[in-house]
Amino acid sequence: MIRIPSIPRIVIAGTHSGCGKTTVARGIMEALTRRGYEVQPFKVGPDFIDPTHHSAICRRVSRNLDAFMMGEEGVLETFRRASAGADIAVIEGVMGMYDGLDGGDVASTAHVMRILSAPALLVTDARGMSRSVHALVKGFLEFERGMRIGGVVFNRIGSPRHRQLIDRGRTVPAIGYLPRTPGLEIESRHLGLAMAHETAPTAGLGELMEEHCDIDQVIRIAGEAPFLPAGSTEEQKGNARARIGIARDEAFCFYYQDNLDLLERSGARLVPFSPQRDELPEVDAIYIGGGYPELHAAALESSSFRSRVAQAASDGMPVYAECGGLLCLCESLETDRTYRMAGLLPADARMTGTVQALGYSDGDWLGGPALAPTSGRILGHEFHYSQVECRQDARFAIILRRGRGIENGKEGLYAGETLAAYTHAYFQAEFARSFVEAASAYRRT
Repeated sequence: MIRIPSIPRIVIAGTHSGCGKTTVARGIMEALTRRGYEVQPFKVGPDFIDPTHHSAICRRVSRNLDAFMMGEEGVLETFRRASAGADIAVIEGVMGMYDGLDGGDVASTAHVMRILSAPALLVTDARGMSRSVHALVKGFLEFERGMRIGGVVFNRIGSPRHRQLIDRGRTVPAIGYLPRTPGLEIESRHLGLAMAHETAPTAGLGELMEEHCDIDQVIRIAGEAPFLPAGSTEEQKGNARARIGIARDEAFCFYYQDNLDLLERSGARLVPFSPQRDELPEVDAIYIGGGYPELHAAALESSSFRSRVAQAASDGMPVYAECGGLLCLCESLETDRTYRMAGLLPADARMTGTVQALGYSDGDWLGGPALAPTSGRILGHEFHYSQVECRQDARFAIILRRGRGIENGKEGLYAGETLAAYTHAYFQAEFARSFVEAASAYRRT
């Protein structure tokens, strides 16, 4: 493929959640990849799951673009850096195109479109509508001046007759008419869609998109995006000063690639391992991300990880965990029964069956263990179906001005050099440096 100085890019926006954005985005990514394009995928918002499906299709790591957590410059920087060497970028939107923070614009798909000067395809669910769908589309086209919607994908078309009725009143380019096709949807559960490694690839999605969508038009619209220089060099890793173990398996699978990259640039060598199956590797610190420990509680209880991480922590090794990782570090986790966990923190966790927190987090560091900055901001998001009940002497390293945290805005439960939070943080440079420096100090001892 020819390399050009400005990356062609297109956003797959939607009229609302559930209209088919993910199906269309995955299908376009697959169709372009089948044609030989090097596709760089992105996901607007904080979601961990959709990017795993993008990455599996494109064989390039999908990145999040979230204007709340990253800021506008952060969105640009990640987009440029990740797009280096790609032929085209495909960006899956979030919720409805104009749905942002607190009913406003911030962190919406439209916000990211403006930041990147990117055109969009609008996906609309045409089920149960014919002429009325054009009133809906017209509203999106006229709601905000300057937004470039290059065409519409009409999803869930019921029959050839249904398509004819829609086509009769159409005034905007129709990029595709996708028929109702059983089996395209990805299985869901309490935290959203199943991860890519848990599902079989959707057979024929790329072919379906080629048959029912104008992929040439998609490429043309993406190529009309104005000049925006792509990243010119590969990101540089810092000289490794410490080894950080990354808990990564079916139980712990929620990580932002930008966070891992920032740790490497800050001087960490990352060592992935499975808490369920592997021995604890020779490392100087441990990072346990979110995921589904409640689905693997029996395996975690019977693994050697519980005792090994407890011993490492008692020796002073820094341990940092988020959400599912927090549950794993409590004394117990109650699901179908009560399971023993690592016991690094003075608290017990239990699954509730209903969502306990969903939304962005914004707070300040108060200090705490060596891996925590003494001050500065922490930005991220919460999404969990569990509660953590702390002992009366519990200590917290973070106070939230937005978000629930562990206990009424108190966040970042810590004991010794172990710290865990419900917040899935988008790392700031200060935190990454503190974490690596703490690991390096432990290494020297």
